[in-house]
Amino acid sequence: MREENHVLPVLMVTFLEQFSPLVQTLFGTGFTWGMTALGAAVIIFGRRLNRKILDWMLGFAGGVMIAASYWSLLAPALEMAEGRTLPAWVPAVVGFLAGGLFLRGLDRVLPHLHISAPTKDNAEGLTTTWRRTTLLILAITLHNIPEGLAVGVAFGAAAADLPAASVAGAAALALGIGIQNFPEAIAVSMPLYSAGMSRKKSFWYGQLSGFVEPVAGVLGVTAVLLFRTILPYALAFAAGAMIFVVIEDLIPEAHNHGNIDLATTGAMVGFAVMMALDVAFG
Repeated sequence: MREENHVLPVLMVTFLEQFSPLVQTLFGTGFTWGMTALGAAVIIFGRRLNRKILDWMLGFAGGVMIAASYWSLLAPALEMAEGRTLPAWVPAVVGFLAGGLFLRGLDRVLPHLHISAPTKDNAEGLTTTWRRTTLLILAITLHNIPEGLAVGVAFGAAAADLPAASVAGAAALALGIGIQNFPEAIAVSMPLYSAGMSRKKSFWYGQLSGFVEPVAGVLGVTAVLLFRTILPYALAFAAGAMIFVVIEDLIPEAHNHGNIDLATTGAMVGFAVMMALDVAFG
């Protein structure tokens, strides 16, 4: 484990280390869910966020997820796979692609509508008569699954007492995902309001989309605690699912209104912030 020499990270990690990996995961995903609720609450207290600001924030969220996928998930997966029968890159590649395929499979089955889609006719997944607002909620709920899964797998890996994983690294991942959940929640609550929901209902369903993160986190930590040998695959799986979300949803949504340079700048800043968090906590 790398030396932890920053006061705030040390205090946070010391607090978390008192608990079991399952409780640690609930703390981490509870924070990410809370940040989702905070972002959704913007619709109650203010007018619509300026589109340029929102696109910058969506780019920022994408940058955080890209950095987290490598620093907190793929790098530990590669290190854990060293010295095994297969080359170290095999679990990372297999897990990464499996994560993307898993999200693609959910995309094809679960009815949902991307935020940037102009009408309900652009919905993906199985054909349904569900309302546009329901399809919008399902889209963001679907894409919160890999975030919760990543936090759970990270805390489970830390419990395996391997040099490549630590509670500090898992805490940094939860913190980074929580930060990027804020603009994501704004991006879903505003279209709900525009589609005819009241401000309170837009907030309620916006924050509710984050409830899947604790559920996915518990599933992730339970899986790696029961089957330690899958750790490198599980970490890479979570990374692949997160990258799928970034490329399939966040980047197109951030670019959809012509603010490409702003979104790119936000992504660069988000990547740098997550990288700094990993180093500070790791």
